[in-house]
Amino acid sequence: MSLRTVFFVSDGTGITAETFGNAILAQFEMKTRHVRLPFVDSVDKAHQAVRQINHTCDLEGAKALVFTTLVNMEVLQVIKDNCKGMLMDMFGTFVHPIEQELGIKSHHRVGRFSDVSKSKEYHDRIEAINFSLDHDDGQSHRDLEGADVILIGVSRSGKTPTSLYLAMQHGLKAANYPLIPEDFDRNQLPPALVPYRKKIFGLTIQPERLSEIRTERRPNSRYASLQNCRHEVAEAEAMMRRSGIRWLSTTTKSIEEIATTILQEVKPDRLIY
Repeated sequence: MSLRTVFFVSDGTGITAETFGNAILAQFEMKTRHVRLPFVDSVDKAHQAVRQINHTCDLEGAKALVFTTLVNMEVLQVIKDNCKGMLMDMFGTFVHPIEQELGIKSHHRVGRFSDVSKSKEYHDRIEAINFSLDHDDGQSHRDLEGADVILIGVSRSGKTPTSLYLAMQHGLKAANYPLIPEDFDRNQLPPALVPYRKKIFGLTIQPERLSEIRTERRPNSRYASLQNCRHEVAEAEAMMRRSGIRWLSTTTKSIEEIATTILQEVKPDRLIY
């Protein structure tokens, strides 16, 4: 199949349209070119978007796929009346039937980030991101009682990206600590973490994959050698078993899958969606 262009049109950031659209497109084996058109919040901008979409349709000789989360009906009508692409109005598909079922009107609010200055959830998210950055890679032991989850594992096992994803996507305060040779010599968890055992979740990884990742960072080093990676992973997994720490392998899992598993296991009291 030839390359097909996909447009994500929104009067907000376009993140919702793109996330939903990508989930749908993942069901099809096809090559796509993605174009995000955010902040289409006026009739004039809607006409500009239509011109760009229609030009692409004419140029490629095929209908572009157009995912939209427009909530302004006047703006949306311009797209509906003039767009040559295959239009998928996600809010119209889902919001209107829910309005009818519930007997109430939706807010018709533009995007999840609207009115951020008044949003407690937004400020909580920023606070969580700052917390996770401050507690990245064991930089700080301060205020660990405020952590929602504490990730442990050997260096380069995926702790930092997972911590930041949990903070940015779910507003969770996620600290992370590397397990290092000194911890293995002591044969116990880092002392600062012991009081918070119930919040701890472990990440591990196949030694072969770990060696590849570390080699990109420090080639030809003992740190990246397969023998050392095997030793560290074995010691870390043994320590987590002894300590009763829940853990998973990140070798073949995406950040989203890792985070979802952590949320199911740790069940933090505070979640933001």
